Amino acid sequence: MKNLIYLNSLFLTFWLAPSTYIMASAQTTYQDQTKLHQIVQSISTQNIEQDITKLVGFGTRHTLSDTQSETRGIGAARRWIKSEFDAISKQCGDCLEVYYQSQVIEGEKRIPNATEVVSVIAIQRGVSDPNRYVLMSGDIDSRVSDVMDFTSNSPGANDNATGVAGTLEAARVLSQYKFNGSIVYAALAGEEQGLFGGKILAENAQKDGWRLKAVLNNDMIGNIAGINGVINNSSARVFAEGTRVTETEKEATTRRFTGGEVDSPSRNLARYIDWIADRYIPNLDTMVIYRLDRFGRGGHHRPFNDLGYPAVRIMETNENYNRQHQDLRSENGIEYGDTLAGVNFPYVAKLTSLNAASLASMAWAPSPPAKVQISGAVQASTTLGWQASNKQQNPQLAGYKIYWRYTDAPQWQYSKYVGDVTEYTLENVVIDNYFFGVASVSKDGFESPVVFPGSAGSFGE
Repeated sequence: MKNLIYLNSLFLTFWLAPSTYIMASAQTTYQDQTKLHQIVQSISTQNIEQDITKLVGFGTRHTLSDTQSETRGIGAARRWIKSEFDAISKQCGDCLEVYYQSQVIEGEKRIPNATEVVSVIAIQRGVSDPNRYVLMSGDIDSRVSDVMDFTSNSPGANDNATGVAGTLEAARVLSQYKFNGSIVYAALAGEEQGLFGGKILAENAQKDGWRLKAVLNNDMIGNIAGINGVINNSSARVFAEGTRVTETEKEATTRRFTGGEVDSPSRNLARYIDWIADRYIPNLDTMVIYRLDRFGRGGHHRPFNDLGYPAVRIMETNENYNRQHQDLRSENGIEYGDTLAGVNFPYVAKLTSLNAASLASMAWAPSPPAKVQISGAVQASTTLGWQASNKQQNPQLAGYKIYWRYTDAPQWQYSKYVGDVTEYTLENVVIDNYFFGVASVSKDGFESPVVFPGSAGSFGE
């Protein structure tokens, strides 16, 4: 009887689809990176608390507020931010290019009169591929109930001193390392008045030919007590739009027949950040939200999305609307206003560490593969091809890794490292049943985000 059972199981084994064995041997594996753990551990809650407190101390940072005072208004705030970036640069041997980026805006609903919108930018140049960029941003400005009220006290502690403080702290830590690609740290102005700082930076990036591969916009990363009664410091949201707004009619037709609605570069950037959280950030679960932003709302990543760049919004899971865009007041026992009391500083540090680890991993990794293509219709196997990476820009390149997942799976499930080639066939893996992508891998195991084939998933050249 035992022999009969053995023979029956052997018979069934041989009749299993060949892809079953491929899946069993292709479970996704990663190389743990000690440097990313060190970066996460280096983020200082104390520094973040000091920076948020300092920004709140300017009274208001409204875009239309005082620019001449040394102690109050957005002018004083942006000068202090620049001085902090300058100090960070001095500590790393002038490794940052720090500058103001500005444009006069007028005739807009929320900026009717001519106003200079001034952001503070710091760039840490990559050693081998300086024109490839990843970017972290926070917003300088604040507001109260009336978006045009530029004189009342508007602390903006969570919205969005937390994002600026996180960006400053990420710069402090990451500036102690050298990367292949460049990292941009941006304190953007004019968000509450119409996303103007982001528009200016995105348009200049396009004009200057930046190969911008990732934008991590941080807007409200400090509140853990939601208006819904939930208190939670162990989750965060990553908002990522689907189909590119720049998609052409021809590209839309192709996507209809090949897929890609949930595999835009922004979505795969979000998956990458989620992957970093799972492996390097203790006690943090990220929720990838398949939406541009919160329902019907917007943030400073949108101007980058508008130009086709991969961009996401990182923020708290549980919002408290009594602390957003509110005059400082007490009514019926409820305290309104965006004050320091609503900020959990260790939580800001946790989300800052998520940004820092994600930026570092992408900047150390080779550039995401370009011109990824796929074929395999009415065949038993699937073939992917891509353009060889520039070896001068990517001397750290070891090769490429193919990923695939079931079409209803949120995260990549299977992978196979295929070496330094530009084409590979997955035998007996049917193209109809999975979504596929390709990542670049460095000699020490850092990986780029996964690139879905075709224009729908392209991260650019």
